[in-house]
Amino acid sequence: MLFNSLRFLYLFLPIAYVGFWALKGTAHRHIWLTVTGYVFYATWNHKFCALMAFSTVVSYLAGLGMLQWRDPIQRRLCLVLPVTLDLLVLGLFKYGDFALRSFSSLVRVMQPSYQLATMDLILPVGISFYTFHTITYIVDSYRGTIVPTRKFFEFACYVSFFAQLVAGPIVRFRQVEGDLESLGEADRRSNLEAGFSFFTIGMVKKVLVADTIAAVIDPALENPAALSSLDAWLCMLGYTYQLYFDFSGYSDMAVGLGRLFGIRLPQNFNSPYKAVDIADFWRRWHISLSTVLRDYLFIPLGGSRGSLASTCRNILITMALGGLWHGANWTFVVWGCYHGVLLVLYRLAGKTWDGLPVALRRAGTFLLVVIGWVFFRSTSFQMAATLFHSMFAWRGGLEMAGRLGLVVAIGVAAIAAHTGPNTFELEHRWRPPMVFALAVLFLSSLVVIAGGRVTPFLYFQF
Repeated sequence: MLFNSLRFLYLFLPIAYVGFWALKGTAHRHIWLTVTGYVFYATWNHKFCALMAFSTVVSYLAGLGMLQWRDPIQRRLCLVLPVTLDLLVLGLFKYGDFALRSFSSLVRVMQPSYQLATMDLILPVGISFYTFHTITYIVDSYRGTIVPTRKFFEFACYVSFFAQLVAGPIVRFRQVEGDLESLGEADRRSNLEAGFSFFTIGMVKKVLVADTIAAVIDPALENPAALSSLDAWLCMLGYTYQLYFDFSGYSDMAVGLGRLFGIRLPQNFNSPYKAVDIADFWRRWHISLSTVLRDYLFIPLGGSRGSLASTCRNILITMALGGLWHGANWTFVVWGCYHGVLLVLYRLAGKTWDGLPVALRRAGTFLLVVIGWVFFRSTSFQMAATLFHSMFAWRGGLEMAGRLGLVVAIGVAAIAAHTGPNTFELEHRWRPPMVFALAVLFLSSLVVIAGGRVTPFLYFQF
């Protein structure tokens, strides 16, 4: 079930919303959010609800163990065992076939006839996100950053809350613990304005901007070899804005839904295309993931506490694994390594870069990001090489279908992304002009959705 579908907007969301506010008491609302989360998840594939329930129970019991035991060895077991189980489940479903294919390709270099059968596993939607939720909960409990909850349904609704279940943001328990504890006292009216405003802006980003761009570039990128240099650049610029408005649109919708149910989810995007350097970009892009990678991978590896060489090594490892987290394909690993190299270069020559004019730094950072998206969008290295060849070795060709409309859409997206405020910088109060604008945009989105253009969010595949 998609946020931008009629079934969600006219059936699931009204029932979930009315049922939630009809209930009194925090415990009842925890149970309701857990049930609605599993119903929402079951619409994708009910069989995978068991995986999420397994991860939830294991992590909850680990938290109880840390509350009960003070012995270092027992506490370490409560950390290592559940995290290992979570990673094994994630690794099997997300990377099992990828590992087998990679091994088979390696062996075929020496034995061309070798072929290793794959398991053909279906990737459970959202598994990367809810696994990070459970792992961060366990690690924070072990570190003493949080006190594990004894309330099972409080933890269960944290893991399965439908607003952020399938594509984030990656929410740490401590970020919403206060709201979860006080759900029984949540005020509906104070959250309604911001909730509807965030949700509507996110839907506009997805339906009217991202999907409009996708309608032109997706067919064109099916045959990248046919693209002229101009069209290759237009497609990659289009994808740059499509990805941003698609994922930030989802994140805004998630924040809005959270507010409708009295839960304040964190900001996930902070105008990333206004970044003045690559480190600044990662402070602004997919904030919940970048901070998780920093706090649970980069810093435990040693962070920047050691020598320059060890710091650079830690950066490269973190970004390579961050790239792999996005998908079981070597193109994602290369994309992560590419950004790792850029971060290392900035650490080495940051003073020189920072001395350049701000406009030049922003333009240069944006160009580097666009180049990186070639690996992110490509399904193979051959596709990436074809796109790079078209982009950097001039070639003509027939005009791409929909080129003019794409140019207009890119122009609108660029103005909004580079000069406009982000959603968290807006005032979400229902004043007449604001209400009118939101109503018009919401109805426009509904017209498009009713016309049959319902597409999944890009980050659902991760």
